[in-house]
Amino acid sequence: MRLSRKWLSEFVDVNVGDRDYSETMTMSGSKVEAIHLPGSEIKNVIVGKILSISPHPNADKLAVCQVDTGKNVIQVVTAAKNMKEGDLIPVALDGAVLADGKEIHSGSLRGEVSQGMFCSVAELGLTLHEVPYAVEDGLLILQEDCSPGDDIHPVLGLDDHVIEFEITNNRPDCMNVIGLARETSAVYNVPMRTHTPQVKAQGPNIADLLNVRVEAPDLCPRYTAHMVVDVHIGPSPRWIRDRLSASGVRPINNIVDITNYVMLEYGQPMHAFDFSCVEGDTIVVRRAGADATFTTLDGIERRLGENMLVIADENRAVGVAGVMGGENSEITDSTTAIVFESANFNGTSVRTTALSLAMRTDASSRFEKGLDPSMTVNAVDRACELVELLGAGTVCAGMIDVDNSDKTPVTLRLEPERINGLLGTDISFEDMVRMLAKLGFTVDGDLVTVPSWRSDVEHMADLAEEVARLYGYDNLPVTSFNGSAASGGYTRRQAMKNTAGAVCRALGYTEILTYSFISPSAYDMLRLPEDDKRRSYLEILNPLGKDTSSMRTSSLPSMLDTLQLNVSHRNKAVKLYEFATVYHPDGKGGAEEPVILTLGCYGGNTDFYTIKGDTESILSQFGIEGAEYEADASDPSYHPGRCARISCGEVRLGTVGQIHPLVCGNWDISVPVYTAELDLEAVFRCSNTEKTYTPLPKYPPVARDLALVCRDSVTVAALTRCIKAAGEPFLKEVDFFDVYKGTGIADGFKSVAFSLLFRSDEGSLRDEEVNACIDSILKEVSDKFGAVLR
Repeated sequence: MRLSRKWLSEFVDVNVGDRDYSETMTMSGSKVEAIHLPGSEIKNVIVGKILSISPHPNADKLAVCQVDTGKNVIQVVTAAKNMKEGDLIPVALDGAVLADGKEIHSGSLRGEVSQGMFCSVAELGLTLHEVPYAVEDGLLILQEDCSPGDDIHPVLGLDDHVIEFEITNNRPDCMNVIGLARETSAVYNVPMRTHTPQVKAQGPNIADLLNVRVEAPDLCPRYTAHMVVDVHIGPSPRWIRDRLSASGVRPINNIVDITNYVMLEYGQPMHAFDFSCVEGDTIVVRRAGADATFTTLDGIERRLGENMLVIADENRAVGVAGVMGGENSEITDSTTAIVFESANFNGTSVRTTALSLAMRTDASSRFEKGLDPSMTVNAVDRACELVELLGAGTVCAGMIDVDNSDKTPVTLRLEPERINGLLGTDISFEDMVRMLAKLGFTVDGDLVTVPSWRSDVEHMADLAEEVARLYGYDNLPVTSFNGSAASGGYTRRQAMKNTAGAVCRALGYTEILTYSFISPSAYDMLRLPEDDKRRSYLEILNPLGKDTSSMRTSSLPSMLDTLQLNVSHRNKAVKLYEFATVYHPDGKGGAEEPVILTLGCYGGNTDFYTIKGDTESILSQFGIEGAEYEADASDPSYHPGRCARISCGEVRLGTVGQIHPLVCGNWDISVPVYTAELDLEAVFRCSNTEKTYTPLPKYPPVARDLALVCRDSVTVAALTRCIKAAGEPFLKEVDFFDVYKGTGIADGFKSVAFSLLFRSDEGSLRDEEVNACIDSILKEVSDKFGAVLR
């Protein structure tokens, strides 16, 4: 809603700047979206009077004019032909700026000095709608009451200030000048001037000319009609055109402008029919029924639904109720009698009709929010008053008002204790009554009668909101909730998830966010067998397309899609991570939704041990030091020799490894890709984030290296676990550092070297104590794996 402050000043006096006004109204609940200053881009353009016109001595198509600017006489060279001596015209002086940003400077045209430029209507950012007497391809010859030297802004109505409000759907009463004036009056505590339309009505009685029949009272609670005869179609006066333009409405002619003016002033949409086009001199408000098509004012043929509400005559529809009139009853220059329609239509019906016909209008946007039926009479009276004021016709006596509306007012009990308890204030009953009275509420004892235009007020909380608005939201005391609900912070799992993300970023990974729905073909690209449980997925009922029709059961497709995108953009080295939710059917129509921390990387010096080390760093952050990595060749999506299953005791944590080259080929990735999948819930269950202080050792350690010869099938992890168990209690650290196969080692065997660190907390270890541990270790690895000392 665009509000002209000039128009507002007709109802209420508020002598504050635009910014202060906007901030105050916003804090009262009427949010200001923008401030517009029409014509503010125009600089140094004034009214000039042409004193003389003479031919240019060096150019047949140019004229040299002497112009009175109020302060002095300047010379202007122009090619225009539609001016004469004595005309008042807009003159852009040296240094002027026009509406399109063009700057004007003095210069010479064919040897004659030109100290400015005459302006057309377009160069001032206006059209023939705003200035109907102008010519489209010539100078603007001013007809306003002005003098040489006057600033062009007030002369052409470009000195207004327009405030654009963002009105919420529950406040249709503020989608008009009077409604915003009412709000302004209450917020600034200044009186509001109201106006009751006065209509002389000197024409014939409307009852002798027109009949109105409402056949759908459920969709049309009230229908009010007035008539005007001896109509004179012409342009509206300047003040109406200025106000309509400031409000974003294009002036057309006096009758159409009157209906738009009343809609903006009262918030009541109106329509005018050419009475000569109303067959049978009867207006019927009915459902469309058998009327299949209808051509609206914009010349488009619309297909009507049988339950759409239409305004009809005895034979045909002449308008779509609450949306747009018909081409068959349009006001034209030859119109001599009109019918003003001021009606109240069901908001749901209007919205449904407008959406079905794809033609949302200013009228429909107001009706669909629910309007006050009592406005129809005042609005049509105001339109007739403007007709008489503009001399646009003779208003007929009487009025037709078919009223089926419910006039029962909404009443609520004023409960200061509850309101103060809700707001945290201590406002007296008397102050609340005064605040509500400013907004049009009436209070009798403790009973509040809600004004008819406030359909949004239905409960005690709504009254509390009105009190809070006028009390000032910024004046409400700061309070906090009692109890534990006031304490914020992350849950333990949220904090651990944040920690995991921080570790990933510290390791050089960048977080990604991908869609949870993928193409079913992704499971083929992962080389999953037909009986793999990951092929059992949830299908989306209304997918955007086949490629997004299933909820993912694996996070790998999303990660590989993103890695492929980076490969295609020639990014040489990439490390990504995602907290990816996957969806496994639970057999009950729902899904289990575990979150998988997925790492993905390629390039640089990345290999299996790189991503394994990154995985160990993440698990270490959660106190999981004993995670086991077991070779896993069963997952077809991973390289069979470079994949490990991660577990902690009996709990499966995830998988780490290199993506199978065939899978990479399916994604058109030509470089080795390494990924890790960690089940966050499993990681959280195994986590041990409690920190235990361990004092620095008092006694020196003893270091020994151990090289064991074992079969190729024995893993380093298995040997490490065995060594740790056999070396207790003095063995503190076991570090694997080498594998050797070659001369001196039989085929099918390998030499695995470990660095062992022994220490006692009771004293310095003797060689025999360390040797005993070594013997225990050698016996244990021999018994379990057949490993021998090299």
